[in-house]
Amino acid sequence: QAQLVESGGGWLQPGGSLRLSCAASISGFRSNDMAWYRQVPGKQRELVATINSLGDTNYAHSVKGRFIISRDNNMNTVYLQMSSLKPEDTAVYYCNTQPVLTINGYKYWGQGTQVTVSS
Repeated sequence: QAQLVESGGGWLQPGGSLRLSCAASISGFRSNDMAWYRQVPGKQRELVATINSLGDTNYAHSVKGRFIISRDNNMNTVYLQMSSLKPEDTAVYYCNTQPVLTINGYKYWGQGTQVTVSS
């Protein structure tokens, strides 16, 4: 059964850094494009960064130059290194495949990890 487990979130002050991890139990991990998303209550989930099976990356304009997505195919893990964090980065962060993993016709999401940036 597919499973995505995000970790590494926390509270920190503006300007700080944090690394998120996502353990992905999915078939054929290394051939999947992966992504990090984030969601603020009351708003739609936002695509933050993607990494394809070749390691090519793309970023939302709001995080470009501050976030780095990477993957370890031996560990079935995706990372998001976040630096120069801003209060507007506060959100629940989720990893998923790109496009989003669908199981029995329903989009599957892990529990996410909360990141709070505040002074």
